[in-house]
Amino acid sequence: MPPKPGSAPSVPRSAPAVGPAADALPSTTGGFRTPPPESAPEGTPEDGHRETVLSVVEPPPPAAHVGSGPPTYDPEPTALPAVEPDELGDLVADTVLDGARYGTSTLRAVSLRGDSARYRGEPRRDALLTARFGTGERALVLVAMATGARATSGAHRAAAEACRWIGQAVGRSHERLADDIVAARRGELKSGLHRLTDRSLGKLRASAAEQGVEPEEYTAGLRCLLLPADPQCRTRVFFGVGAGGLFRLRDGEWQDIEPRVADTTGEAVVGFGSPPHETPEGDRLTMDLGITTPPSPYEPAPRPSHAAFRFRASVARPGDTLLLCTGGLAEPLRGEPELAEYLTARWAAGGPPGLAAFLADASVRVKGYADDRTAAAVWEA
Repeated sequence: MPPKPGSAPSVPRSAPAVGPAADALPSTTGGFRTPPPESAPEGTPEDGHRETVLSVVEPPPPAAHVGSGPPTYDPEPTALPAVEPDELGDLVADTVLDGARYGTSTLRAVSLRGDSARYRGEPRRDALLTARFGTGERALVLVAMATGARATSGAHRAAAEACRWIGQAVGRSHERLADDIVAARRGELKSGLHRLTDRSLGKLRASAAEQGVEPEEYTAGLRCLLLPADPQCRTRVFFGVGAGGLFRLRDGEWQDIEPRVADTTGEAVVGFGSPPHETPEGDRLTMDLGITTPPSPYEPAPRPSHAAFRFRASVARPGDTLLLCTGGLAEPLRGEPELAEYLTARWAAGGPPGLAAFLADASVRVKGYADDRTAAAVWEA
């Protein structure tokens, strides 16, 4: 039977595999796959130094939605957010789209208002920042995305401030960060980025105090990706706090590689030999326990927050697609297998899509999921 218009192509499924594979998404064949450890020495087939023959397959046409049926809301924006004449600077566009290509990676990034916010005339709570610091092979690309607290009037401003402050902090330290990434100084990276994140969230709390609102009402989850422009370096660094997703499309299989709160170290990285900076039970929470904080390799350490810091540095292979996103896309990607299948069919057969095509892919709707979506995908040449 031919597929319904606007739905993802049907893919045969088999019974899901049984076992401890909670960190893997459903594959396009219905089973589950756990990401293999990234601890093989350089020069082996596991680190990507191998020849791969790929057949050219045309991706399916864009779909309007996947799943059991179309969502309740209209597919296009309806109401605009209300604004005061003297507060036009607070306006947030319905959709932001960006992209770039550096080294061996091609970046696509988008942030769009969810169906619910479009219907109610509420501003987009997600914010997106893409920035390049430095020039040539020493440049460092930052992708930052933040989500403001739900049901608060200043959520969009908090998200924008969180992105701006982490951008400033990374920009001031970009040379040291780029050197640490290329030299595989995992320990220094983790501790330094931890403190830059705390510093940015600390400024957000200070801004809440200035406005006379509770810190819980003026806060944001913050998720970032660092991409070195050096074509010889394939290390990709994720860090941040809050809900969302970090996924990898490798060999036609989606892998959920989001660091968990109790296991925020991620998998081992090729060439990273720094001693561990956490207990065997996992990373500490960034709580103020009255213990003197060691100096930061990048900036003075601010007052710690109560959020769980997440960090992962991984080595990309040719043909990988790395996807970082807020909860608005992470939740349907984990909860609706047809969305994972659809994006696999669209992204695994060929090079990176253009900006318009990426926007169409990120906009595919799933019934029951109506939050803002912000996503950044990196295709490895």
